[in-house]
Amino acid sequence: MTFAPSHSPTLQAPGHGEVEPLQDAVERLLRAADSEAVRAECEAFVQCMLPEAKVAWRPVASSEVAAPGVLELAIDPQSERILEIVTSDADMSAGGDMLAWLGRLASARLRQLAETANLYEAISRLALAERLQRALYAIAEQAGAEHNMKDMMSALHGIVGSLMYAENFFIVLYDAQNRTVRFPYFVDTEDQDIPDPEGVRTIEAIENTLTWNVLQTGRSMMGASSELEKNLPGPRVPIGPPSDDWLGVPMKRGEDVVGALVVQSYRDDTHYTENDRELLTYVAQHVQTALERRQAHEELERRVTTRTAALREANRVLRQQVLQRQRGERLQAALFRIAELANTSDSIENFYAAVHRVIGGLLYARNFYIALLSEDQNKLTFPYSVDELDGVREPRELGRGLTEFVLRNGKALLADREEIDRLNRDHVLSPSGARSLHWLGVPLIWNEKSMGVLAVQSYTPEHTYSARDQELLTFVSYHIANALQRKYTTESLKQAYASLERRVTERTRALALANRDLREQIAERERVERRLKYETLHDSLTGLPNRTLLLQRLEQALNHYRENPADLFAVLFIDLDRFKVINDSVGHLVGDDLLFQVGGRIRACLKTRDVVARLGGDEFAVLVEGIVDPQSATHIAERIIAQLQTPFRLGAKEIFTSASIGIALPTPEYTRPEELLRDADSAMYRAKDEGRHRAAVFDDRLRREALSLLELEGDLRRALTRNEFVPFYQPIVDLEDHRVVGYEALLRWRHPERGLLSPGEFLSVAEDTGCSEAIDWQIFEQVARQARALVGDEGFISINVSGSHFRSPDLDQRLLDLLIEHKVPARSIRVEVTERALLENPAQVKRILENLRDHGVGIALDDFGTGYSSLSYLHQYPIETLKIDRSFVIELPAEDSEAHSTAVVRAIQALADSLRMQVIAEGIETESQMRALRRIGCRFGQGFLFAQPAPASKWLGSPLSLDA
Repeated sequence: MTFAPSHSPTLQAPGHGEVEPLQDAVERLLRAADSEAVRAECEAFVQCMLPEAKVAWRPVASSEVAAPGVLELAIDPQSERILEIVTSDADMSAGGDMLAWLGRLASARLRQLAETANLYEAISRLALAERLQRALYAIAEQAGAEHNMKDMMSALHGIVGSLMYAENFFIVLYDAQNRTVRFPYFVDTEDQDIPDPEGVRTIEAIENTLTWNVLQTGRSMMGASSELEKNLPGPRVPIGPPSDDWLGVPMKRGEDVVGALVVQSYRDDTHYTENDRELLTYVAQHVQTALERRQAHEELERRVTTRTAALREANRVLRQQVLQRQRGERLQAALFRIAELANTSDSIENFYAAVHRVIGGLLYARNFYIALLSEDQNKLTFPYSVDELDGVREPRELGRGLTEFVLRNGKALLADREEIDRLNRDHVLSPSGARSLHWLGVPLIWNEKSMGVLAVQSYTPEHTYSARDQELLTFVSYHIANALQRKYTTESLKQAYASLERRVTERTRALALANRDLREQIAERERVERRLKYETLHDSLTGLPNRTLLLQRLEQALNHYRENPADLFAVLFIDLDRFKVINDSVGHLVGDDLLFQVGGRIRACLKTRDVVARLGGDEFAVLVEGIVDPQSATHIAERIIAQLQTPFRLGAKEIFTSASIGIALPTPEYTRPEELLRDADSAMYRAKDEGRHRAAVFDDRLRREALSLLELEGDLRRALTRNEFVPFYQPIVDLEDHRVVGYEALLRWRHPERGLLSPGEFLSVAEDTGCSEAIDWQIFEQVARQARALVGDEGFISINVSGSHFRSPDLDQRLLDLLIEHKVPARSIRVEVTERALLENPAQVKRILENLRDHGVGIALDDFGTGYSSLSYLHQYPIETLKIDRSFVIELPAEDSEAHSTAVVRAIQALADSLRMQVIAEGIETESQMRALRRIGCRFGQGFLFAQPAPASKWLGSPLSLDA
């Protein structure tokens, strides 16, 4: 039980000295550090008034009903538990207000504690993210640091150690192509066998170890090494001491594994978690990137060192070769000239011409051109070209010419006619332009990329090029490329300055126009925003507010109600009856017109401040404010129903419709506007169930029914997965000698909490949720497994097949396959159907029943006499047994006298005898009913007189016997 006092409690005590403990308990409650402290302080407070009382926790999910002497104080939102008072005192009403006040204090403190815990958790997550971010920055910085690889590995170890326990840490690199591994870094407090950082070993050397498994599978592993090794495919390889916890993650380049990071713990108080696994996996990819960048950097340094050494050797050779001194001087002068031209040429065209003259002083350059890549890297341009045969070189797409060959390879090419022809035959080149006898091209490189080609060529055998010429032109090309880069930078800067000045002028001139346009655009945007806001909050068809605007107004009304509980309001959920029939018969356009007029009529029934909203389809909702009592909302609903009853004139048609209305009124339990709308919807469905064209008010009974229905739906689905549905068997006996001839399998549910349930308590919900067929098949399966043990080859078992099963065209085949699977003779099974099942799809039902009958399965018509009782069923379908409904059997007279029910049963028996059908009477409960049936000529029956339905275990001891 709970208390909800209307005023704040005052601290009153029966005697002097009892107030101070209560005050101290309240102060300690407000300072409580956790939920257990809250419970202890509440207990101290309560015991001041109820010395025998105890305060304890109970889970929120518990379905136990509060017993007498138990009072709920508060709910802990963090652990979802209820704090309650348990006392043996007979009367707690004297301190009801005080205890309710204590409950509010405890609830407030528990909410504060929950919010504080959530805040600490968020701060922890942010701190972890910040640590990870700093670690990733540190890893990236290591790739460009100046220290050596060993120092970098040690720094990476420190970074990983800042994120998790990594006292024992090593990095392994894997070369899949050569199938080798290397341990560039290895730190372990227990393992004394430290591998050589530069040593390379085959992957087979560590085969069937944990590290080998990570490298081969590309998946991380975590756990005690002894447990992980049990799952390895081969025998354990004793490499290194066993660890209490081991975590290894792969390093990948795309889908290829190139290494792994491993941390391990030899301490039983230190273990890794899934968060550590995810964190180390994430860090491993950044470590891989950093290692590759560092290796690339070292490779570049090595290449620079190699090139520097080669140039030094070339200079030494040049100094030693006296015969090359003059050429070297010319080269030096050319280089100075090129550097000078880069700073003195007034245009890029003059610079190209001057460079041509300089190169012509070094080697034969009558045919000379400069090729450059376009800005988008897709075209080849020729800013300068002088040639005896190709006068003009137009820009072209990148192809397979000699120039593109040098660009792709980034190396100089010296080729004669024979080499050029060979490249053409090998489809490395495609011929273009005039064919030269000798061709020499070198790449122009800046920013470590080939951005162009410097080429000379000869069409006569008198002029050839040698390796020295290639070396000379390559050397000159470096300086030309630098000069070109500076020249282009200067030109770009000049153009940028000119463009900036032009843009400033144009921008200044356009600002005035832009300001004017901007003011116009702002005005237009404001108009569009107002229109969009209206369209966002209103229905496009009726112009009424939509669900969003209704919920906003509902939230305002609910907040106002919390501040002023006397100001009531009501939510009306309106649904048109039979609107789908109207829409399908006269069309959607007429249906839309009807909805528009319905919205107008509802609006006319309300005050100006009330809100009418269309929720979608034929559903409307109304917010009525300022009502004085629930009857006012009912009167408004009746007025709307009466207004909608008047016929609608839609074109040439006169349409009639009606409405069902659900009403929800605010209570302190409502916290969100959607809850009011939901409950009004539930009340509307009750109005429809009660006959439509009426209004219904949501109350506690509806709330309990909705919660109960929701729980039952969940229980049904869980029961299916746990196989909680079982068949109970009721014997069918011969009325003359009470011999059991068969059983009827009846559905029961062994609910884990509510016990054994009959179909009437859950079957309608199962049909609504679509679970009924699955439940039936569970029963059919169990009947098939138990049939031979129950009836052998003499009796039969009847199973009830609902009409929904006959929608499946393969029902007969599934049943027959089930019988074959469990080796059950078809004659041992009878299928009971109702008249309703025969009505839904006559042709398909007839085909299924005839196929079952042809295979030996018996067919019985259940509840005969309660439906249409059409004789055409008996003629049309292969029915061999009629079952008389218990409603006729109950009414049979005790003595040998005639009654209406006696006549009906006698007529059914006579009909069955004439058609050579068997008759089974259901629901026999008394000896007089049995005697009456025997006088009529009914031979078989079932009911509580003989036996109640029971599980198969009861009948397996003595099959086909009532003495089981």
